[in-house]
Amino acid sequence: MSLFPIFVKLERRPCLVVGAGNVALEKITSLLRAGAQLRVVAPVACDAVQQLAENGRIVLELRAFDKADLDGQEFVITATDSRDVNRQVFLAAQQRRILCNSVDDPPNCDFYFASIVERGKLQIAISTAGESPALAQRLRREIDAQLPEGTAEWLDQLGNLRREILSTHPAGSERKALLHLLAERSACSSDACPSRQLAFPERQSKRQSKRMTAQKGTVYLVGAGPGDPELLTLKAADLLATADVVLHDDLVPQAILDRAGVEAQIISVGKRCGSRRVTQQQIHALMIEKARNGASVVRLKSGDPLIFGRAGEEIDALEQAQVLCEVVPGVTTMFAAAAAARKSLTDRRSASKVILTTAHHASHSDGQDRTSFWRGPLPNDATLGIYMPGRDLRALAWDMLQAGLPADLPIIVMNHVSLPDESSRRTTLGELGGLEPGPAPMLILAGRPLAERSDGVVPDLMSSELFENAVGLG
Repeated sequence: MSLFPIFVKLERRPCLVVGAGNVALEKITSLLRAGAQLRVVAPVACDAVQQLAENGRIVLELRAFDKADLDGQEFVITATDSRDVNRQVFLAAQQRRILCNSVDDPPNCDFYFASIVERGKLQIAISTAGESPALAQRLRREIDAQLPEGTAEWLDQLGNLRREILSTHPAGSERKALLHLLAERSACSSDACPSRQLAFPERQSKRQSKRMTAQKGTVYLVGAGPGDPELLTLKAADLLATADVVLHDDLVPQAILDRAGVEAQIISVGKRCGSRRVTQQQIHALMIEKARNGASVVRLKSGDPLIFGRAGEEIDALEQAQVLCEVVPGVTTMFAAAAAARKSLTDRRSASKVILTTAHHASHSDGQDRTSFWRGPLPNDATLGIYMPGRDLRALAWDMLQAGLPADLPIIVMNHVSLPDESSRRTTLGELGGLEPGPAPMLILAGRPLAERSDGVVPDLMSSELFENAVGLG
């Protein structure tokens, strides 16, 4: 027998559930999420079902099932321990041509519940026609693990864009082809979104006079921010959307690269974890070549291009080659990490200095020791951000301890800052060496200002009398 898969709208439609135990509770919860008006009939009910009734979410009647309970219902589920009761409800529902499901009782079912994978409005239903619910659950877990992060948000944006297209584009094969093309691309609400520009090219032309457009023969060193596309500056987004060539670091995520123009040539020139697939000299040559050939070039760097991004070397190379160059700042990762940790890098009560450093250094020929990245104490009123700390946290902690930093120094280790899988761990310098590094990119914050306030006390504000005296009003 072949089943017909459908998704049913149950909002404000009357539904009956016979049974009020834990199995019935699962179905009741699913029906309530779909907006159904629920009536539940059972001799006894579990505490959770009784609570739903007390809160006015359902109508609960503590008694045995009666055929009259089906009057006016459009949808019936029976979830009892009795096959006889299930059969009684099923036959009575058939007489009234009401679809009925008997949980874990396939012969007394008009339909089966599927195993569902959900991401916002996206639902993937898996059914084995009652043959093996366990297999359906296994497949659900496997599909759930493979769905990318951000699917729900992407679908919402795609749905908004589709509705705009349906209201503005005439029906026909061109509109259908456009909708299928957009389903393969990312989408967002920004006017700089390439998918939106593809759907509404006339809006793009109207906006040209208001936006920043990448100029031919110019190289732009652009900060991509820490990874969240929403943290791109407007200028960065405009340049990215209009550049002929995008040369990007490996740390720039695909969600940001998707904002490049449809015709743009996108080239990865990244160097990660000591692996130099493209040398710095090759990057210089590529920027210069593309610009001299008349292309507009965006050199897209993670975070801010002027913070540990070799921007100085690239600016020098471009100036020596007499190629026009412009720097577009971005949100550096330390700032995004502090925001995620809800810690101010400066605070008039505890911090007046911010120090940015990296555990990696350029090679030196002066013979001086560069094995330790940190020398000397850290001021008590400073917050330290360590970019590219490397994978050996034990060696990093040892360097800092040997330099005289205290073992109880507060530390926050952050991975994938601003991305959907961002993680944050609080520790101390003495315990840092025992941590697993976690996935790259990683950034470490250190300093007394990061300590958790255990007393919960906010410093007293100046009294009105003292204030008046201070300003000469007393």
